[in-house]
Amino acid sequence: MNATADQLPNDISALKKLVLDYQNDAAKYQQQVDALQEQLRLLIHKRFGRSSEQAPPSQFGLFDESETILAEAIAASDTEDALPASSVKELENKTKRGGRKPLPAYLPRIEVIHDLTKAKKICPHDGHELKRIGEESSEQLDIIPAKIQVIKNIRYKYACPCCDQAITQAKLPAQPLPKSQASTGLLAHIAVSKYLDALPLYRQSAMWQRADIHFDRTTLANWMIKTGELLTPLINLMQDKLLGNKLIHCDETTVQVLKEPDKPVSSKSYMLVRVAGPPGQCIHLFDYDPSRSSLVPKRLLAGYQGILVTDGYEGYRAVINEQSLVSAGCWAHARRKFDECIKAQPKKAKSKTGKAHQGLAYIQKLYQIEKSFTKMSDIERYTAR
Repeated sequence: MNATADQLPNDISALKKLVLDYQNDAAKYQQQVDALQEQLRLLIHKRFGRSSEQAPPSQFGLFDESETILAEAIAASDTEDALPASSVKELENKTKRGGRKPLPAYLPRIEVIHDLTKAKKICPHDGHELKRIGEESSEQLDIIPAKIQVIKNIRYKYACPCCDQAITQAKLPAQPLPKSQASTGLLAHIAVSKYLDALPLYRQSAMWQRADIHFDRTTLANWMIKTGELLTPLINLMQDKLLGNKLIHCDETTVQVLKEPDKPVSSKSYMLVRVAGPPGQCIHLFDYDPSRSSLVPKRLLAGYQGILVTDGYEGYRAVINEQSLVSAGCWAHARRKFDECIKAQPKKAKSKTGKAHQGLAYIQKLYQIEKSFTKMSDIERYTAR
């Protein structure tokens, strides 16, 4: 309620105090308004804007550490401990973008010759036969649709022609799912389509029906469950290999499971992902759990000693403390907060080089350094200088 002139005090000190109180309150309200406006701009951007977190190219030139390191590597190519010329050239090539990548060399090549007709091999000026002086070639990628076939196992029976008692037969080779129509190749195809290509079983069932092959979703689901049981020894080996690494990345993502016992349909479940290992030999393990409690990482990381990279979720704190793990933050998650900070700013402030822009530029330079050096030995060599 606004005070009238008669309600205001006549004492100057009291009036000054009243004005200062109003100024403090106004400053607090303005902070709340600014925070709400930032949240509103961020929500509007998430609702209607682009979801890409790509930073503007103009920000990448703020800090040139990666270019400096690469330049030092090239300048030191004539020293005793420098990279070989081929490696320096490879580093230079990796900094260039664009251009069409060649098709993989392991693919079979089918040569199709396009030649002139016999009549066109005659010179139109003097009538002499033209001589081949070279050729030009270009490549196109072709695909042969999946081939479906039936493996018919035939086992001959043998018996003694005299006594009719010695009857024998060849044994059927070991099958992944006995008395099932699914071969190892079919099971692998269904699993890759579902878990790697995100193709649900009901869609795969419809695809099989177009070929007049009727596998309902329940059958496919049972096959995947039994296949998972067969792969348990391999998963256990991967688990041991993963826990033997010095560094593990952990993160979780939400999944929605229909008709899950004791949980409403709208509730969230979680898939926790663990990644460890050098490039090209990374181990990725996915584990499902209906909750996001601290018991999940404690179960999956039992006995581990090393560095744990996470997004800072408090659920990892228990296993970090109990097992004395080294906690490291994830750059991708940290970068996302800088990106959200920029998106929450007013349009007139987005072109300025503020702390959020500087943070994105620093992180981008770190990414460029990782791309410049392809081998860990190169990184160790130049960081040791």
